[in-house]
Amino acid sequence: MITSPTLSPIRPQPELRSAFKAFRPIGTRWSDNDVYGHVNNVVYYAWFDTAVNGLLIDSGALDIHNGGVIGLVVESQCQYFSPLAFPEAVVAGIRVASLGRSSVRYEIALFPADASLPCAAKGHFIHVYVDRTNRRPVALPPELKSVLEKLT
Repeated sequence: MITSPTLSPIRPQPELRSAFKAFRPIGTRWSDNDVYGHVNNVVYYAWFDTAVNGLLIDSGALDIHNGGVIGLVVESQCQYFSPLAFPEAVVAGIRVASLGRSSVRYEIALFPADASLPCAAKGHFIHVYVDRTNRRPVALPPELKSVLEKLT
């Protein structure tokens, strides 16, 4: 007998900007919209990645070209609450939910331009930081850990 997984009885709720520590503007593109007239769900994951990595690069915590440590995504998830669409301005809110020896769980929310509205979507992804060459987990470098601690 095949059974389906049970869904959580707790329905996720959208959050406000005040629940997040850092913010990054996201530019929507014409090609982000799908045939239904809103941003396609797969684009949200690219925005999550862009927001977090942009923040880390801009803060000097991550060197994607020459650094010895890279982050590999080992888990991701997104919940959708309301649609976003081109040419709407979007803001990504970022926080760190947990920080391990070599891993970090980022939580990201995507907000419409109207600052009074709750997020249109929220999700998370987990990076495990590894040695660029051998792909084995390594301790978070001090400069990265320092930036991440400010986001908790």
